[in-house]
Amino acid sequence: MDFQNKVEQGVTVVNINGQRLDASAAQLFKSHMVDLIQQGGTLFVLNLEAVDFMDSSGLASLMSSMKTLGGRGEMAVCCLGEKVRKLFAITRLDRGVFRIFDTEAEAVSALSTAPRAG
Repeated sequence: MDFQNKVEQGVTVVNINGQRLDASAAQLFKSHMVDLIQQGGTLFVLNLEAVDFMDSSGLASLMSSMKTLGGRGEMAVCCLGEKVRKLFAITRLDRGVFRIFDTEAEAVSALSTAPRAG
């Protein structure tokens, strides 16, 4: 698993390039996000287009990354496949925890125009 980062309109977009965000990849993802947050990132869009499987470890790594932000920013997800979208619905993380967008452009636009947390 690897990650590609780009900044658009002040929002860091993290493309997760791997089919599985599970126990074997969760720690790597979490470390990557902690690094980005420590470098000053506060607005993140996680593009999960390539991810077709996520388990509780993957979800925990997303939640941990959000907790690391400590309310100083926002994290949204986009481009969820059917299986991953169902997981967010089953765990109710799609209700007030993560904002979910169909496209990366929609997510970037929403976060770049949102009032800054602080």
